[in-house]
Amino acid sequence: MLDPDGIIKTWNAGAERFKGYAASEIIGQHFSVFYPQSEQIAGRPALALRTALDEGKFEDEGWRVRKDGSQFWASVVINPLRDDSGKLVGFAKITRDITERKVAQDALRESEQRFSLLVQGVTDYAIFMLSPAGEVTNWNVGAERIKGYSRDEILGKHFSCFYTEEDRAGGLPAQTLAIARTEGRFEREGWRVRKDGTRFWAHVVVDAIRDEAGELVGYAKVIRDVTERKQAAEALERANAALFQAQKMESLGQLTGGVAHDFNNLLAVMSNGLDVLSLRGQDNADLRMLETMQRAVARGARLTQQLLSFARQQPLKVERCNVTAVIRGFEAVLRRAAEGAIGLEVRPESRPRPVLLDAARFEAALLNLVVNARDAMPGGGTIVLGVENVELGEGTVGMLAAGPYARVSVADTGSGMLPEVAARAFDPFFTTKEVGKGTGLGLSQVYGFIAQSGGDVLIHSEPGEGTTVSLYLPVAGDTSGDADTLPGPALDTVLLVEDEPDLLDATAQLLQSLGYEVLTASNGSEAMDVLSRRDNIGVLFTDVVMPDGIDGIQLARSTRSLHPAIRIVLASGYPLPALKAQHGNLSDFAFIHKPYRLADLVRALGMAT
Repeated sequence: MLDPDGIIKTWNAGAERFKGYAASEIIGQHFSVFYPQSEQIAGRPALALRTALDEGKFEDEGWRVRKDGSQFWASVVINPLRDDSGKLVGFAKITRDITERKVAQDALRESEQRFSLLVQGVTDYAIFMLSPAGEVTNWNVGAERIKGYSRDEILGKHFSCFYTEEDRAGGLPAQTLAIARTEGRFEREGWRVRKDGTRFWAHVVVDAIRDEAGELVGYAKVIRDVTERKQAAEALERANAALFQAQKMESLGQLTGGVAHDFNNLLAVMSNGLDVLSLRGQDNADLRMLETMQRAVARGARLTQQLLSFARQQPLKVERCNVTAVIRGFEAVLRRAAEGAIGLEVRPESRPRPVLLDAARFEAALLNLVVNARDAMPGGGTIVLGVENVELGEGTVGMLAAGPYARVSVADTGSGMLPEVAARAFDPFFTTKEVGKGTGLGLSQVYGFIAQSGGDVLIHSEPGEGTTVSLYLPVAGDTSGDADTLPGPALDTVLLVEDEPDLLDATAQLLQSLGYEVLTASNGSEAMDVLSRRDNIGVLFTDVVMPDGIDGIQLARSTRSLHPAIRIVLASGYPLPALKAQHGNLSDFAFIHKPYRLADLVRALGMAT
């Protein structure tokens, strides 16, 4: 007890135990003796009594001093005491030594401060706490950097604001807390939304936080922006898919090209034989049969051309083109192909970049695409043919290099395709049409032509949503197209070099029917021997691909070096651009593409028909 002036009047055993004074030593002294010197000077003892009088109670924590001068952390309560008349008779003072609690609190506070500094120092991760209901209760610098909200803006808001609208509609925020609450942890990746509305791909971890009694007190949430990692993974996946597609198409192209090349040789035998027979004179029935057979050979030749187009071995007459102008010039044909209830809308680029194209084959590719689109809409619909200039990044479309391109797209509103069907759309002989209504070579021919032109083709299709086929064509430089001409007059003796015996015989008869003297050789070595023995040879007519180590191009170059007066014609089922890519400049030689007809030979040899 204290009197009204603060003088100690009574003293219990507890006071003696932790303050160190015996009752005889302390009664009669002012209670300010328990305060540190600094607080005595500051008037804290008087303030305590005055507060107790004014407010009816004084309660405080602070440092106090024992008899031996050591300090302890005390919890102090002072209450005024009054008699029955209300007169102040003194104060009741209760002091408790809570030093241990103070030390523990200070240690906890220091730990929390260090942890807060650590969390606030992390900028690559968003680290924040949620209340049990999901409201944000704290916020680090990383969260502000990644999500865009300042601390004052976000505290108290529900964390669902970070989710996309579709995820909120699907109940993902509530599901996240439910899983964390029941399993202790939630971890997932998905799209999240910044303050400005932009999205980022996030790796999210949510841990449930519980107190010592096991009661849920909130959630700790850690988020990392892994958008770059996701983009890199997607780019790698696209590159792998493009590489696989390119390898698959290359393998198919090599197989198809080889088959078509051999088939060309067989057709050439038949065609040349038929030409020889027709020159010998037959009755009308025989002539009609020969004409029928020639038409069949022509159809077979068209089939091989389609295969070679897919295999990128089709001879192209390349020229600098304005794609919009080509489409405008061909638009009437495309509209007739669309027919009936199908509408065709052309959306041209006003200033399309020039491209290098075989315009006739490009028109055929467009017609093919329009017919396919028409067939996909038996109940009617719309075809949109668009042209636009685009800039592609590295790996954006297949294996195409980054740079400027012209994109020509044919979009329909038809039935669309399943992903597994669209993935096979370019494969030769693959078709979804009824038996007898498609060869399965249409899209493969388009693919081969565009690939041979230096571009690529993409298909986007969904069932019930229609199909869009996009052709990407590289912008032309100053390169001009190929021109295969053979000036000069024909001569009388031809050295024919061909490793296929049937084709050698048929072509020899065809040349003889034109009045030529024909010398034959089945390989390059035999031809060199004939050239060394005969000095009246005017034309060397040689196949390019031969098995004995001296191919037709090596033979042609040796002949040009040793016998410059001899005219040379190269024959191959492979296109001239492909041969040039492998063997270099061939402009000194004429070229004829297999299978060739009588008229083709006349043109190549420079004779008038």
